[in-house]
Amino acid sequence: MALTDTAIRKAKAGDKDRKLADEKGLYLLLTTSGSKLWRLKFRHNGKEKKLSLGAYPEVTLAEARSKCEQARARLREGADPSHEKQVARIRAKLGAANNFSDIADEFIKKLEKENRAAATIVKSKWLAKNLKPALGARPVAEIKPFEVLAVLRKIEAAGKLETARRALSFAGRVFRYAIQTTRAEDDPTRALVGALTAPQTKHHSAIVDPKALGALLRAIDTYIGQPATIHALRLTPHVFQRPGEVRQMEWKEVDLDASVWAIPAGRMKQRVQHHVPLSKQAVEILKEMKTLSGAGNYVFPTIRSPLRPMSENTINGALRRLGYDGDEMTAHGFRSTASSLLNESGRWNYDAIERALAHKDADAARGAYHRSAYWPERVEMAQWWSDYLDKLRDGGTVVPFEIQANA
Repeated sequence: MALTDTAIRKAKAGDKDRKLADEKGLYLLLTTSGSKLWRLKFRHNGKEKKLSLGAYPEVTLAEARSKCEQARARLREGADPSHEKQVARIRAKLGAANNFSDIADEFIKKLEKENRAAATIVKSKWLAKNLKPALGARPVAEIKPFEVLAVLRKIEAAGKLETARRALSFAGRVFRYAIQTTRAEDDPTRALVGALTAPQTKHHSAIVDPKALGALLRAIDTYIGQPATIHALRLTPHVFQRPGEVRQMEWKEVDLDASVWAIPAGRMKQRVQHHVPLSKQAVEILKEMKTLSGAGNYVFPTIRSPLRPMSENTINGALRRLGYDGDEMTAHGFRSTASSLLNESGRWNYDAIERALAHKDADAARGAYHRSAYWPERVEMAQWWSDYLDKLRDGGTVVPFEIQANA
């Protein structure tokens, strides 16, 4: 027998939940707390399911029957009304934060949860800051390619071509994240491929002439400054790792007895732990520094606090004070110096040099092989390189390398 408004109003809660049937699978669930909840029971693909239609009296009997008919119509079309409602609920929840600013912030939080490098997070926040003034309040699904291009053109007009390129890339990642989380259906940055002025590739300045390198090493020996700066400046040529990896070196990463420095994956550009063989000269420099900062965490702490590493511009600043400007030599340039001269020597396998520089191999399986296969050669190469630097520093006669077959 079908329900009536009078029967529904008079229905009282009991000591257990009970159902008041209407018709076509519609019923009212009367709970022990007195709530009256509309439910529709149906079968989809042979499986019994239920759909919530609201609560009485907010949803009247007539409205419940209307919703019931709508759901059954979708069922006849092959759809699952309970699944559709679940999807709609998820869309509504996600859609509450659908502007570019909110989604960009959400995307950056995702990167943080994934333990991305601190530099990546800082750079992402900075790029988002460049885009938010124009795009931040706009619903992400409504942003058109010309709107993104207008922002990037302003950045280009300021002469920041590389920033514009990176901002376009970051915006694309935000839009694709919006698509993945059902807040958008298209990535407008795809239409902007080739629209920006390509920046000129700027290589890190480096000295690759042996005589000039010897002069630089002698100048480094004369440097007067903070002990951490002096030792970091002396160590950098011997290990040819990225400046950020050197300045953030921690004592727990260094095994002076085994002559190995293990850089954790979180600090490496390729997000893979990297082991650096230390020559006798590098070990000696670190032993000297151990007497100065060994009680702390960082090998090269800032003068302001032993709890923080030296700043990213310290080594470059020291080079400037020695008379080497940015067009002549940089801290990062020591990597190019080592790469050029080690390859020019003809003594070492190219892959061993690339592995020493922590360059990523495009072939993952091949890269894994190289990590294990070239360690003995890298140990020998590290010592040869330090000995070679000593010869150049001491002003020895520079003899052109004899080209040898790679090992």
